[in-house]
Amino acid sequence: MAVNYPNSDLLISAGQIKQFPALPLPQAVFSGRSNVGKSSLINCLLGRKSLARVSSTPGKTVTVNFYRVDNKAVFVDLPGYGFAKRSGDSQRQWSELTDGFFTKNKNIDLLKIAVQLVDIEVGPTKDDLMMIDYLVRTGIKFIVVASKADKPNKTNRTIALDKLRSCELIPADTPIIPFSSKSGEGREELRRILADAMGIS
Repeated sequence: MAVNYPNSDLLISAGQIKQFPALPLPQAVFSGRSNVGKSSLINCLLGRKSLARVSSTPGKTVTVNFYRVDNKAVFVDLPGYGFAKRSGDSQRQWSELTDGFFTKNKNIDLLKIAVQLVDIEVGPTKDDLMMIDYLVRTGIKFIVVASKADKPNKTNRTIALDKLRSCELIPADTPIIPFSSKSGEGREELRRILADAMGIS
């Protein structure tokens, strides 16, 4: 039976590792810098306008958000990184939560795929490359989403995608998907990849 994506809900915005929910459902985790469009992407994937809250102040909230998708899977939204104005305490909380998701998560065996977002106009930042390197070293299956794909013109878009595909840290067989939450470009392809990885198609 097809996944009914709008039939989704926010399980918890976890500010502490001990709050991570224990559900026997496959997980997909979403990672990227602040203001890269993770919340907009999740809303687009789920066919919901405002389930994932789009912050007006990037980097302000430090939580790991767990979304239950049609009671078949869990989407995990990690807090955005690389926000320069974040306080020292906030930076430490981000580090503890993000690291804890991968190292102290009692359901880490249920993590089937990671979605690494990269702003198509900005390209991979130092923090993006650190995250990609971590995913490669730990053997976590991942794909790269080039977010905000509607913004650059055709020429700049082609140049940006070629640069992303030539990034030495990204394995050659890694899918790189241009995505726009405004136009819906890439949504069905991303849904298919996630469903296949989590065994819910």
